[in-house]
Amino acid sequence: MKTIEIKNFLKNKVGYQKEGAKRLRKHLIKKGYQTTVEQCRIALREVRQEVKQPKDEIINPLKVLIYDIETSYNIVKSWRVGYKLNINPSDILEERKIICISYKWSGEDQVYNLTWDKQQDDKFMIEQFIEVLNDADLIVAHNGDRYDLKFIKTRAIYHDLPMLLNYPQFDTLKVAKKKFMFNSNKLDYISEFLGFENKIKTTMKLWDDIILHDCPKAMDDMVKYCDMDVILLEKVYNKLVSWELPKAHLGVLNGKNIQTSPITGGINLELIKSVTSPRGTVKHIIKDLDSNRLFEMSASNYKKYLEINK
Repeated sequence: MKTIEIKNFLKNKVGYQKEGAKRLRKHLIKKGYQTTVEQCRIALREVRQEVKQPKDEIINPLKVLIYDIETSYNIVKSWRVGYKLNINPSDILEERKIICISYKWSGEDQVYNLTWDKQQDDKFMIEQFIEVLNDADLIVAHNGDRYDLKFIKTRAIYHDLPMLLNYPQFDTLKVAKKKFMFNSNKLDYISEFLGFENKIKTTMKLWDDIILHDCPKAMDDMVKYCDMDVILLEKVYNKLVSWELPKAHLGVLNGKNIQTSPITGGINLELIKSVTSPRGTVKHIIKDLDSNRLFEMSASNYKKYLEINK
């Protein structure tokens, strides 16, 4: 049975469009047709793509914020130099702050940046960026869980600026450590390993010129350095995202039920495999056929999905 014949069958028997490739093949074989799972998968994908969504079913995409921060160092008093120093918090002359923040929305070209003011005060910059954070459905940073987001929150509480309690975050460093064995988990190395550009090379003199000498040229270079990190981060994120379970549910965000795909909000789904926990809890590994990405769905939700889309 040719793929075009399977497509014609699916168009005449609309109910079978909700089946997975393996189950469709079984149905066709029972009806006397000879085909393969791959032919069924291709036919299902093409037929589903030909079905146009009604205007009221248009899905608003996930608002993914890619960001990076650059921070100043603590200025302290010390009686000597060396590697094993005991510097007490009381020896801090000036607390570390955020020098600049660069960010972009995934899929867009524009990179935005914010910097501390002429008095090296980061309050207004953080106040502006919190509004950006609050507008995102998902935020992305490299080492964001342990550093970037915590540092922003630390400066926010210092300035008495309110923030949301939680921000769904995709930490590319955490995913790199958990899923892979790169020789280095630094953003620069991973970017090069995946075939992208390198970070802009710089030295600590750049920080000295900004923090100690208030050099405008150095600040411009710092912003460019931070902007480039964001551009590379988005490319790395786009490579790693399919290796991790979704951090947000696009279907629910668009007012749909939980039995839709968390990745696209659609219902073009295929059951890949069922797994159980040691306690016997059943989970289904589902493929979103519109994005070719995998996610998990509970047994009860998958049963409802089948009932809804029967």
